[in-house]
Amino acid sequence: MYEGNNISDRMVYDKNYDKKVKNTALLVVALGSFLIPFMGSSLNIALPIIQKDLAVNIILLSWIPTVFVLANAAFILPFGRLGDIIGRKKIFTYGIIVYTVASLLAGISNSGSTLIIFSFMQGFGCSMIFATGVALLSSVYPSHQRGEALGIYVTAVYIGLFLGPILGGFLAQNFGWRSIFLFNIPFGLLLIILIKLRLLGEWKGSEGEKFELKGSLIYTLSIVAVLYGFSTFQNSIGRIILLAGVLGFAVFIINEKKSVTPILRLSIFKSRVSSLSALSLLLMNIATTAMWALLSLYFQDILHLGPQITALIISVQPLMVALLSTPVGRLSDRIDKRIFAVAGMVVTTLGLLILSQLNYYTSLLIPITGLILVGIGLGLFASPTTNRFIESIEGRDYGMGSATLSTMIYSGQTMSLGIMLFIFSIFLGNVQIMPSNFQVFLISLKTAFIVFAAVSGAGLIVSILNWKK
Repeated sequence: MYEGNNISDRMVYDKNYDKKVKNTALLVVALGSFLIPFMGSSLNIALPIIQKDLAVNIILLSWIPTVFVLANAAFILPFGRLGDIIGRKKIFTYGIIVYTVASLLAGISNSGSTLIIFSFMQGFGCSMIFATGVALLSSVYPSHQRGEALGIYVTAVYIGLFLGPILGGFLAQNFGWRSIFLFNIPFGLLLIILIKLRLLGEWKGSEGEKFELKGSLIYTLSIVAVLYGFSTFQNSIGRIILLAGVLGFAVFIINEKKSVTPILRLSIFKSRVSSLSALSLLLMNIATTAMWALLSLYFQDILHLGPQITALIISVQPLMVALLSTPVGRLSDRIDKRIFAVAGMVVTTLGLLILSQLNYYTSLLIPITGLILVGIGLGLFASPTTNRFIESIEGRDYGMGSATLSTMIYSGQTMSLGIMLFIFSIFLGNVQIMPSNFQVFLISLKTAFIVFAAVSGAGLIVSILNWKK
């Protein structure tokens, strides 16, 4: 399967391959993958403080996290392809540099507009990191060790999600919102030093091939249009932008079929395993991402809990994923990976159905149980499914494959939030949540969780179909 065309690539399967390089690759990818979700989840806690400090309106404020996600989704695939051509470590390193510089500039921003620009820069750097992280691990770890490595990678992501609201809230409350951005800088510098001194060699799969600029531009514009249009689907302009994005994707697919050196080799989806694994990852992220926002509103507005208590309760879910991902990844190297994906979808669907039963008088034990079950489901599902997808593609396409998986994740996250906003617009309209509309809010909450449970159920069907070899 592996078709690396340089010395570093061929060393992957050498039993004497330098253990130091493997450990360093795992450390830098895990640490880089921790910082990004930490930044995203902690920033949500700090938004009210930013609004007061910089005197920005709610629309401008909402663009700060939005441009971060959009930049990630828009550039991941082109950078994944570029990593295959010029080097996965090189693109990953550039990503760390851009992300670190952008964090510094965001931390000293004096207006909402400049903060949006530097948040976009952070997302741009992050797209390089996530486009090549899984590819880098897949390049240095042979298949019989890859499950455990990817499990540690997933654990790092969810530790970031777990610590973000807690540590981010502490930093924002005691040192101001700027400290959240500045927190990234020493870690970024450490990563650059580790890569320079200890991660020797380079990993490529398509050295010498041309980078297709035309396809990259069409893809970037189309993904931005689709994700932005989906998130604003409740108004007519959003629907027009979404349609334009879908048409742009059709043009992109036609272009990729004709291209000699496409940024997305469509042949990787001819395999049942690769296509169904990618689809199940998309559905899992659609089903679970909006859960945090829904429960945050429920705990604070309906149950009148404080933001710190709310953050502690919600963090139970990523904590479960963090605890399970590494041992599950290790087990998936020895046991059939497919059983974990199916079991994960079953448990996640059950957790979402439990969360659909929330009302005024629900005991806290009920939402906590739902969160634990969703966390267990994700912990069972994530690393084995990622590994199964990577195993189904050729070594030359690891960067492209890594970027495709990240695109599925970010697209799923955006679509999940878009569904939530669409449901709110139907039941509540453009109003604040107040005691007079609490009952309507609870109906919309119940509807959203039922819809997301149905999406998770669809993911279960896809995972069962993916059971066949």
